[in-house]
Amino acid sequence: MELIPLRAAVFDLDGTLIDTEPRNRVMWALLFDAHGVPYDDDLITSFAGRRGLEVLQELEHRFPGPTAEELLKEALSYGKRPDMPADVPVPGAVDLIRALATAGVPLAVVTSGRRGYAEGLLEGLGVRDLLDLVVTAGDVVNGKPHPEGYLAAARDLGVPPEEAIGFEDAPAGVAAVKAAGMTCVGVTTSQPVEALAEADHLVADLKELDVAPGPALRVRGR
Repeated sequence: MELIPLRAAVFDLDGTLIDTEPRNRVMWALLFDAHGVPYDDDLITSFAGRRGLEVLQELEHRFPGPTAEELLKEALSYGKRPDMPADVPVPGAVDLIRALATAGVPLAVVTSGRRGYAEGLLEGLGVRDLLDLVVTAGDVVNGKPHPEGYLAAARDLGVPPEEAIGFEDAPAGVAAVKAAGMTCVGVTTSQPVEALAEADHLVADLKELDVAPGPALRVRGR
């Protein structure tokens, strides 16, 4: 086991704190199907961790007619269907946030989701009041893998990036954390281990992490 001192913790949301990836994958697949646009599993997987609007702007040429903003609105509407996969907390997520908050560690979320979506998920998890800051897609110019969101979180928390730990489940997010200069814990909830190879530490879920005096993070993963 390794102990990592930290002065702040910054979490991705989808796939890191709450397992929304099954729902998101179905949502994107329904969008492609509705417009008769071919896709494969690799394309859907590449969306993970990125802002939906940016992805759709890159793919807009495949969808004759609607704008990227209209496509995003349509995709999000599919996410509200009652037959979609349920969102469930990543094991250990709530306990880890509570333990970090109890230890006095400043906490933030940096997500590629929009404000209302992110706030709703965090309220549902029961941890919103423990977070000092939530950085959403609309708060930055550049989405992941650009480090802007993580750098903004460190700045507003008043902690140098190199003294913070970022938690991510997608390659774009891991790249953003590392580019910001933070230590990265990769959570393999939605991606294979090799996809997160650039992370400093890998865990299957957040139950593999404990908060130790210091404060420090005890990592029992790989």
